Amino acid sequence: MKKHVLLISFLLFATVSFTQVKINKVEPPYWWVGMNSTDLQLLIHGDNISEYNLEIKNSQVKIKKVHQAESANYLFVDLTIPASVLAGKFQIDFKKGQRTVYTIDYVLKERRKGSADRLGATPADVIYLITPDRFVNGDPSNDEVAGMKEGLSRDEDFGRHGGDIQGIIDYLPYIKQTGFTSIWLNPVLENDMPEWSYHGYATTDYYNVDKRFGSNEEYINLGKIAYEMGVGMIMDIIVNHCGLEHYWLTDPPFSDWVNYQGQEENTFTNHRKYTVVDPYASNIDRKEMTEGWFVGAMPDLNQRNPFMSTYLIQNSIWWIEATHITGIRQDTYSYPFKEFMTDWTCAIKNEYPNFYIVGEEWVDSPALISYWQEGKNNADGNNSCLPGLMDFPLCFALHNAMQKDESWSDGLVKLYESIAQDYSYPDPSQLVIFPDNHDMSRIYTQVGDDFAKYKMAISYILTMRGIPQLYYGTEIVMSNTGDDSHGNIRSDFPGGWPNEEVNIPKKVGLSDEQAKALNFCENLLNWRKQKDVIHNGKLTHFAPYKNMYVYFRHTETESVMIILNKNKEKASLEIERYAEMLDGRSMGKDINTGKVFKLNTNLELDPMQAYIIELR
Repeated sequence: MKKHVLLISFLLFATVSFTQVKINKVEPPYWWVGMNSTDLQLLIHGDNISEYNLEIKNSQVKIKKVHQAESANYLFVDLTIPASVLAGKFQIDFKKGQRTVYTIDYVLKERRKGSADRLGATPADVIYLITPDRFVNGDPSNDEVAGMKEGLSRDEDFGRHGGDIQGIIDYLPYIKQTGFTSIWLNPVLENDMPEWSYHGYATTDYYNVDKRFGSNEEYINLGKIAYEMGVGMIMDIIVNHCGLEHYWLTDPPFSDWVNYQGQEENTFTNHRKYTVVDPYASNIDRKEMTEGWFVGAMPDLNQRNPFMSTYLIQNSIWWIEATHITGIRQDTYSYPFKEFMTDWTCAIKNEYPNFYIVGEEWVDSPALISYWQEGKNNADGNNSCLPGLMDFPLCFALHNAMQKDESWSDGLVKLYESIAQDYSYPDPSQLVIFPDNHDMSRIYTQVGDDFAKYKMAISYILTMRGIPQLYYGTEIVMSNTGDDSHGNIRSDFPGGWPNEEVNIPKKVGLSDEQAKALNFCENLLNWRKQKDVIHNGKLTHFAPYKNMYVYFRHTETESVMIILNKNKEKASLEIERYAEMLDGRSMGKDINTGKVFKLNTNLELDPMQAYIIELR
């Protein structure tokens, strides 16, 4: 009798031990049928799961291979999902011998109609860049989230202020009415870091929106509402690094999952971006650039690990397919391994041929930026599928042009010389052009709070070749005078919090200058919406002459003459100098002032003025 009791006890214990499987993550959490690539790799994270065998109960979905990691808490599962598979769910069984001890239901969804053919950002767009935590607090209930490491501290420049996805949804009508056609949000994925988590660039969960911004469902809804309003949405993604609090750092699947993993003192990147393309660069310089950590709170991901590479590529495709986004802005583009970036861009373009991707390469050299653009025939054979890049050289040239007095080497000539180097780019029309962004002093501060220079800078950005981007608040001359810290640059949008006297959409509580700026931007942005000559017209420019820079945007049927006059007194523009572009046109009207110019005589111009003259 005693033996039977012992046997029964043993069997009960064995059954319990077999069924104590704890699965923490299955990523991607779901997928779709009908993708161009039939391959899918699941990352499964759970306690000691490497000891289990896996089996799928589906006649078509097949397991190609199950990979064990160095950590016993991971399995990487290669699946084949043929085009003939129907949407639905299938079981993945965890087995010990012949016994099934745990089951996962994995879902394959139908793709949204037209998803693969979505059109990304084009030169017809103007992008509105938003730092979500600092824009509008539409849902105060998520300001504090139990269990997350950082709470609300609106009085701190680098604390969380409470802006969220609901606030952006609430302000979409304002954004559209002002004339913007696309929004770019600084990262919204979970950043469960103990401090400075508001900016979003230290991801701790690649498949979930930060709860203090909202939920995945709210983010998806934001994109859907924007899409239905004719407003695109660009997602900010980071494949170079993650946040130090990501569970990977306490339980990495492989010893090379992140670069310099486990070292007592992290080795930081040298930020020497030229080493990536320099044919004479030393190995140590290249290694420090691409493998060094960006900062101590952001470990550098090793994309040379094939499982990491696949994870990051699939994650980007998952967010594209799960949402209505029309583009991705890729942070720190040149910092990951360049071979991976080619794989990443081309995998996305394979699924979404018209999708827009713009890379951040913070340098003042068109030659270096052009290296990354799709269509560039590089000597080293590395040719990516990246459509666009941030045009930092033009941004820096604009700052110089507005800040410096005119001379042989400074002022408007910088704009001329920057554009003259467009020969470097396979397609300069795909560059994102901007007067400032979330990492630099606002344009109104850059021009010394000079309203005339501000209007000149905005007029230039909205009429030049490329895809314009303005930072939230630029339309109401937000500044960061006296403090160029990131926390101050990314200050709260006036009226975006409950019980404030200012209401920007209703134009209540604005100063005279704010109201003038908003009216100026609304007129120019909404005029630009209708102007194919600005979206797709050719560009002809003239070297700056007598403190004036003149360029034309033109098609066979339309022509617009733009004049940036930096003279501090009235000036006369010698119209004969520009006769080759006037083509017999006798009149023109400035869209800002309504002033009509006769083109058969010199133009008398007001000081420090930008003119956008539609030729008749």
